[in-house]
Amino acid sequence: MNEQNTNDEISLKELLEKGREWYAYLLSQWKIIFLAGIMGAGLGLAYSFSKKPVYTATLSFALEDEKSGGGLGGALGLASSFGLDLGGGGGSIFTGSNLTELFKSRAMVEQTLLSPVVVDGKTISLAEMYIQNSGWRDQWNDKPKFKAIQFLPDTKRKYFTRVHDSILGVMYQNLSKTGLTVGQKDKKIAIITIDVNATNELFSKYFTEALVKEVSDFYVTTKSKKARENMDILERQTDSIRGELNGAITGVAVANDNTFMLNPALNVRRAPSARRQVDVQANTAILTELVKQSELAKVTLRKETPLIQVIDRPILPLKKEKFGKAKGIVLGGFLAGFLTVVGLIVKRIMKNI
Repeated sequence: MNEQNTNDEISLKELLEKGREWYAYLLSQWKIIFLAGIMGAGLGLAYSFSKKPVYTATLSFALEDEKSGGGLGGALGLASSFGLDLGGGGGSIFTGSNLTELFKSRAMVEQTLLSPVVVDGKTISLAEMYIQNSGWRDQWNDKPKFKAIQFLPDTKRKYFTRVHDSILGVMYQNLSKTGLTVGQKDKKIAIITIDVNATNELFSKYFTEALVKEVSDFYVTTKSKKARENMDILERQTDSIRGELNGAITGVAVANDNTFMLNPALNVRRAPSARRQVDVQANTAILTELVKQSELAKVTLRKETPLIQVIDRPILPLKKEKFGKAKGIVLGGFLAGFLTVVGLIVKRIMKNI
């Protein structure tokens, strides 16, 4: 037992001795560490000057959908507040997380990049604005394949080449990784918030508003597609029957004119008028029902059409996050000093080996 305590004591003494030895060694190299820290601080300061500020545009909106409400929705919401998942999320393809993913989908982002904006009195696309902000045009001057590439506003994708698609793909990757955030800040509140980060203040604002408009139009069109198609069919049928009814009424009038002052005993000559009268009655009944169904279809369409109500829009000046000079000096000096210490330790270990 005493021998074990003696060994532990010797090991602790050796450890402390090694620590003092390393401390003395690093202290003897303080000039190198100090110079490295000064150089790192200088690099950090230079980085803070070269680093562009990042502007954040924030937009929040609420979604009202009559079909997603009701007693079942309230019961599911109450259950979810207690941490229970009772399902019921399959009633719509664009609810909850599906809607947030729609904002981050490639189709929506790329279509938004083709939206027109006015910059310095010129109408250009957001994709062209992104290219100018990133300085890609200067890099493409020596590349004929990219030099002639243009992204005109509202351009149809079917006219795009492989190069167009690849450039849009790079923009989408950059935006989806670091520039675009969509989600609910609080699970209990059905308000969705969109944050777009960019080094250009106007691009951040314009892209946020254009993305919400693009997704809103797509969402509303998709949700009300069936009801709208049904209403269009009923309206076409109503117009067709109305035309038939008008023709039948005219036919009755023509037949009556042809049998005017006719001998009452000649009933065969009155048959066309009777047939037209039957057509008028039948078409009248059909038209009455179609008009009723058409009005019901309009009511259904209004119920099926969701409402996306924007609450807060991005307002200039936007929130700006800049890499500060003091932060650059401290981080640069600390990292350079730390890496120098690690390098000196590794160098001495390798030398001893």
